[in-house]
Amino acid sequence: MLKFLRNKKTARKIWIVLAILIVPAFVLWGSGSLIRSKQESDYAGSISGKKITLLEYKDALQAARNQAIIQFGDDFSEKQKDFNLEAQAWYRLILLSEAKARNIKVSDQEVIQAMQSYPFFQKNGQFHNAIYAQYLQYIFHTPPRLFEEQTRQNIILAKLYNAVTGEIGLTDDEIKEAYQKENEQINIDYIASLSSDSSKGITPSEEDLKDYFAKNSLEFKQPLSFNMEYITLESKDKIKNIVLRLNPKEGFSKLAKDFNLAVKETGWFSQTNPIPGIGWSPEILNLISKAKPGEFLPPVNIDKYYYILRLKEKKEPYIPDFQEIKDKAKEALIKNESQRIARDKIEGCLKKLKEVASVNPKALDLDRVAKEFDLESGSTDLFKYGSYIKNIGASDNFWITAQKLKEDEVSQIIDMGPSAFYIIKIKSRVPIDEKKFENEKKEFGQKLLLQKRQGYFIKFAEELKIKAQSLRY
Repeated sequence: MLKFLRNKKTARKIWIVLAILIVPAFVLWGSGSLIRSKQESDYAGSISGKKITLLEYKDALQAARNQAIIQFGDDFSEKQKDFNLEAQAWYRLILLSEAKARNIKVSDQEVIQAMQSYPFFQKNGQFHNAIYAQYLQYIFHTPPRLFEEQTRQNIILAKLYNAVTGEIGLTDDEIKEAYQKENEQINIDYIASLSSDSSKGITPSEEDLKDYFAKNSLEFKQPLSFNMEYITLESKDKIKNIVLRLNPKEGFSKLAKDFNLAVKETGWFSQTNPIPGIGWSPEILNLISKAKPGEFLPPVNIDKYYYILRLKEKKEPYIPDFQEIKDKAKEALIKNESQRIARDKIEGCLKKLKEVASVNPKALDLDRVAKEFDLESGSTDLFKYGSYIKNIGASDNFWITAQKLKEDEVSQIIDMGPSAFYIIKIKSRVPIDEKKFENEKKEFGQKLLLQKRQGYFIKFAEELKIKAQSLRY
């Protein structure tokens, strides 16, 4: 039965109604977290200070699941391990809250029309009650009244999407530029000045290190640091009982024994580093920065695991003594000096190239000039924007720079981070097929506009989430 949902023509029809809701939600896989209030055990959490009942949350979770079924069809069971339905439920609730604030409404007639238009509820092009009942019972496992309410919400979210993104458009130049990035190929000759090649022979003395540390002591300032202990759960079933038992004075010791849980400790980490054993979590870092030693944090859901955390220790920012930081000072001094040498070399090289080009651009020989300045040189294969260039890395900066160069023109210095500097010259290019572009322009532009609108809506949803969390209690 679900194979019908996977049919491309069918999916395209469904997409008109639901894609603007599904895509932004599922692009955000794993980025959400539980917005819970441990003090209010009868509620799932809160959004901007408004309590969300367990029933409201459960309905939103069911709606998120139904959207996933529509999107993935037979692949739903396989795909569901890759995304976080609970996060999608919260995004749905947050967006519906915004729609309500904007007084966006949907009539019963709009709901009826949407239900009748779903191809998977039709037979011979007409809505079929028996098929409708079978799908709800065996596929969606959702009562008709609830599914109809989810449809109403989907239309509300579609209207919110249009209200937020309706003014977004594209110019012809934007469409062509994006098409070129996907299709135009370039290869280049290049000169590279690498900091790693310039670090040999740099041997700072003790006095050099002390002087560097004295002038750059703030560079070595240790950030606000934390040490946490935590327990991990794969099921949310135990969370409610555990949260009710949390006692800052007791910590985890009695709790871990009663529930047979292992207590782990992160060790010291700062706000600029991943949390040991957990990884990057902006929400945890935001919560812990406001907590006091001994306090528990609200439960957090990350990648299918649930964490209950307790701030054990906090260390305020400080500047360490020279002896404590001596090795890092040496490393930093050598790194800075090698970067300076590398940049000086490439600047001298560019100056020489311009002198040659001013006399005879055709006489430019990057290999010869590179050897004169003890720098590397080479050529690339053809590459597109967004690809990987062998032995160099990401192509984006090189493609954008090369795309603007004329024949026999050398580029300005391309700074690929503090460790590598490049000068490039176009070797050859394969431009787009203008006739093919004109034939594909309309469809390509529509796809690009959809991506732009979705990207804007995702950002909008993220901002709403941050605002909702900052106003919760």
